[in-house]
Amino acid sequence: MVNRAVLAHRLFTGISRRHLACLIEELAVPWQAGVEGRRHAARGGARKRAAGAGARHQLVFVDRLVATLIHLRYDLPHSVLGLLFGVDRSTVTRAIAEIRALLAERGCAVPDRPGLRLRTMADVFAYAQAEGVELRLDATEIQVRRPPAGRGGRRAFVSGKKKQNTMKATVVADWRGRTLWTDTLRPGRMHDATAARNEGIAVCFQHFPDVAVLLDDGYLGLSRDHRGQAITPPRKPRPAALPGRVEQWERDRHGHSSDRITVEHALADHKRWKQLTRWNHRRDRLPDTYRAIAGLVSDRTVNT
Repeated sequence: MVNRAVLAHRLFTGISRRHLACLIEELAVPWQAGVEGRRHAARGGARKRAAGAGARHQLVFVDRLVATLIHLRYDLPHSVLGLLFGVDRSTVTRAIAEIRALLAERGCAVPDRPGLRLRTMADVFAYAQAEGVELRLDATEIQVRRPPAGRGGRRAFVSGKKKQNTMKATVVADWRGRTLWTDTLRPGRMHDATAARNEGIAVCFQHFPDVAVLLDDGYLGLSRDHRGQAITPPRKPRPAALPGRVEQWERDRHGHSSDRITVEHALADHKRWKQLTRWNHRRDRLPDTYRAIAGLVSDRTVNT
């Protein structure tokens, strides 16, 4: 076994020790409640022994959290993590499944609002209208394994942009590139604007008319339906346009790109976690993984 203090270093976990301590304090009670709930369901009733009696966990809560963070950061196999922590591979597998679900449920941190977290797109729009924040929205694709031949819906994951099997995540950031929200992920073949619509962005525009969102050319349909709120780059002038008009268009387009680039920086922060560079596991586990990493990144960048 490797020294636990070494494994908890930020080079392994991707977060500082202070951040790790906050996560331990935040997640310890929900994790223990989940353990007791599963035990209650297995027993079929209340416990008959005193609290604390019985066998001890081979992998305590802190080690489970650290192992999950290392897995998210470097995508180490469960068998390797089991060797590092001195437990069986199956123990690590169960631990990662438990902690990953808890991390995914946390949502994203809010700048200057300790304890407040955003979990839905409506939460983000409400926060943006209350604080006068201009949002940035974009989508990113993560390559996934190709579904087996003959399985229904196989073509849904083939991305027209990347020509690969992917899943698409929609991310909202603020003007400083701090992650505010990410969706449940969609098959890569789905259009960016369609994915945003399926998350209810049209309803959010209706209920929060003062919120503006900067978008790229992939969201022209949203710009047409919600003028003044969904802001896309200015359209290129006709070939016969005057030179002054072309120069003005170039300045406006450059200004829009400069304002919107922060969401690209947020996406780059997510891709620094190896599991999001290419997903080699079951596709149904990717949404929780992405939300867990987005929440961790938002914690780190919320005060920058």
